[in-house]
Amino acid sequence: MDTPTHLAYDFPLLGALWTMFVFFLWVMWFALLLRIILDVFRDDGLSGWAKAGWLVLCTFVPFLGVFAYVMVRGKDMGRRERAQARARQEEYGEYLRAAVAASGGRAGGVDELVKLAEIRANGDITDEEFRRAKELVLSGHGPTASPGSAPRTTGS
Repeated sequence: MDTPTHLAYDFPLLGALWTMFVFFLWVMWFALLLRIILDVFRDDGLSGWAKAGWLVLCTFVPFLGVFAYVMVRGKDMGRRERAQARARQEEYGEYLRAAVAASGGRAGGVDELVKLAEIRANGDITDEEFRRAKELVLSGHGPTASPGSAPRTTGS
């Protein structure tokens, strides 16, 4: 134990940077592999055998399979992802329209509360009147009537 050990030479800075670079490439590789596998399952245009073939190729020969998939079908990956996002957005819009229609055309009391707050800020109603109107809106008996019914009147 006569010779001193220099730890700086055991793992130099460039070695650490190279290790980090390789690690991040490895993580990116798995992210690309996962994205390709998800794209294979997402694509309705592929037959079951074609999906199985791509998955076997990407599983047993991953570098060749991933590079072949990116070269052959890579351009359409983004198109399929955008189409799926557009379909999800349309489904969500349909869900919202159905929910509003099921609630009798009222989207909720948020708009009514905003209008009440503006009226109170203008000084047209007192704080007590605002509180009572807010309670009515939150209880579901708000100032706006459902379509086809007579407008509500409040007594003094």
